[in-house]
Amino acid sequence: MREPDIYSAEVNDCEPAPTLKNSSDDDLKPWGKTTVVGAPLPRIDGHERVGGAAVYTRDISISGMLHCVILRSPHAHARVRRLDISAARAMPGVHAIVSSESPEAKIPWHITGQGAQSQLFNPHLRYEGDEVAAVAAETLTQAEEAARAIVVEYETLPAVADYRDAMKPDAPRVLDAGNLPSPPRITQRGDVDAAFPKADVVVEGTYNTPCELHVPLETHASVAQWDGDDLEVWDSTQGVYAVRAQLAEALKLPLSSVRVSSRYMGGGFGSKLELGKYTVIAAVLARRTGRAVKVALTREDTLRAAGNRPANTIRVKLGATRDGRLVAIDADLVGASGAYPTGAVSGYLMLDLYACQNARVRETSVLINAGPARAFRAPGFPQAAWALEQAMDDLAIKLRIDPVELRLKNVPSVSQRRNGMAYSSTGLADCLKKGAELFGWSAAQRPASARSHIRRGVGVAAGMWGSPGDPNATVIIKLYSDGSVNVNSGAADIGTGTKTVFAQVAAEELGVPVGRVKLENADTGTTQYAPSSGGSQTIIVNTPAVRAAAAAVKRAVLELAAAELKKDVAALSIRDGMIEIAGESRKLPFTALRSLAQAQQVVGIGRRAPHPIDKVPLPFAAHFAEVEVNTRTGEVRVIRYLAAQDSGRVMNALTYENQVLGGVTMGIGFALTEQRVLDKPTAKLANGSWHDYKIPTAMDFPADFTCLPVDPADQSNSTGAKGLGEPATIPSAAAIANAVRDAIGVPIIDAPITPASVVAALASQGRK
Repeated sequence: MREPDIYSAEVNDCEPAPTLKNSSDDDLKPWGKTTVVGAPLPRIDGHERVGGAAVYTRDISISGMLHCVILRSPHAHARVRRLDISAARAMPGVHAIVSSESPEAKIPWHITGQGAQSQLFNPHLRYEGDEVAAVAAETLTQAEEAARAIVVEYETLPAVADYRDAMKPDAPRVLDAGNLPSPPRITQRGDVDAAFPKADVVVEGTYNTPCELHVPLETHASVAQWDGDDLEVWDSTQGVYAVRAQLAEALKLPLSSVRVSSRYMGGGFGSKLELGKYTVIAAVLARRTGRAVKVALTREDTLRAAGNRPANTIRVKLGATRDGRLVAIDADLVGASGAYPTGAVSGYLMLDLYACQNARVRETSVLINAGPARAFRAPGFPQAAWALEQAMDDLAIKLRIDPVELRLKNVPSVSQRRNGMAYSSTGLADCLKKGAELFGWSAAQRPASARSHIRRGVGVAAGMWGSPGDPNATVIIKLYSDGSVNVNSGAADIGTGTKTVFAQVAAEELGVPVGRVKLENADTGTTQYAPSSGGSQTIIVNTPAVRAAAAAVKRAVLELAAAELKKDVAALSIRDGMIEIAGESRKLPFTALRSLAQAQQVVGIGRRAPHPIDKVPLPFAAHFAEVEVNTRTGEVRVIRYLAAQDSGRVMNALTYENQVLGGVTMGIGFALTEQRVLDKPTAKLANGSWHDYKIPTAMDFPADFTCLPVDPADQSNSTGAKGLGEPATIPSAAAIANAVRDAIGVPIIDAPITPASVVAALASQGRK
């Protein structure tokens, strides 16, 4: 429903002017061809970021600000039996210390996901890196020295590092209730048990995926400052409104008393979607001391205590007809959620990627003595794709069907997970067909040569992302009398170019140069509500609101111009920041409008309309990889890669490709190098640095890389957008695994595929 227009009461001697307009994106028809949207424009804040002008949370400095250091448990499972802060409290520069013995320790800490609850400082420590105490001092060095001076007597307790061990009856208990926080969740449709006997071919396998760490370039950080009963926080976060809500709940404050801002941030990948304990600790210390307090986690802190992608063990069983039609899918997923029930597995992809009437997924999350899991770029989906897509290749080999053809036979037309709801658009078939053609799939498939120890192979994998996002977003746009534009949105730009895309959308709709558009974002005190930037929802949720606000401004400006020029509104348009009149050569700048000069600005409010009730906008992808394997050393190199993405309209060709490149890089890490290693007897992190935790670099990325947008503008919203961040990484590791199998003739079902695992796989088959 269209919102009512709101008019100002008076603008001097002019007619009442529409200086404030409301709009929803369901008022707008989808774009046709665009000129600004889709262009490969560099980021509007690029110079600020690379030149050092961008102010990240760590850069904030307030007069009198104190520095906070958190003392963390050196044990994976222990109880604090005695804690003495007297020596630390007496050290130079120390203003306050909080611990499990402080009144603030009892502040409730709600564990994300499954309703569990702990507290800010708990004397029962359940993972290495758990918070023991925190110090606020004049300098960072003083705070570090004071934290080291705190005397703690620990009672070490038995710890469990492996979720498979944690499921045994005699395993050490992470929580008093046990290591299974909830019964396994079973989701099914059809009759799986009856379907398998009718299948002509059945394949089954068990796959293991590693625990990955987020390692964002900017570590987690917050600055907290009180003004009376009002709290202001600068936070490196993906969602200022989410942090505000959780912080207000933790400290029992009204939302109006909490302001959270995050203008610049350097990545999060899901680990910064929620409120962190460190932020609450900074706020507590700031209230105690009456000073601003900054806390910035070290790299070691983030590796131990700032989240992870959980390790999974996934059993997959597929049944199909002779011609390759799936008749049954059965999957059992088990994963480690860490020391608290934050969720560890997702079987959504198993239930929705391929058409199959009979499907069943069993999901089990298990507690271990390690840092709790957090959302990590497509939570659960890369693990599921690793298993399902290798099983699909097993099926293709057994049926002697081309892997691409097998997938094409099973492309769904509706979302089975959502009870048969139609997709607003689906480009999975096009991703497979066009991707295979451009990659040269048929020509690239060739038998592995035994003559050389350098073998090449190709692999394909498909993927989809199951969330269309939360469509609740509001944007305000102001057009000033000089023709410059301000876009006001609460969305965080987490390093993906969000602000640039918003500027392009506003410029496209308003008809102004993109260089005239400025962004104001991610501040609960000054910007409008937007959901957190995660789950591939930022563009699909916010750009329709940006367009709606811009359309409201354009409508108001054209009405002003029509009144002054004595023309019909339909005869006027805006292009390149000039008002054009149909059938006339003259053009008017905004500055020529007397009514706009008097009003000083025109304001448009845009809201994102709900998703269609009968369709779901989900993105798809198909990735193709070529690898080179040294059978003597086991080294695997990705030498060529093509990513075909169905993510709706391309908003910016440059940021689009960069987003896909980043997703594939993460897939390379998942497939080949990344793995958190816990010492089994102690459950302590064994590779807690970038020296030992191997993330891919530019040297690991293939020089031959193609990003192929399959660009059907989605009809579920006015900008044609769908998500991109998650689907760009979901199938990538599986595509690499299938390519390795093609190269050496042996499947490697456990990630990461290390040189040792390649050599072992070849040796097990008597090959070299």
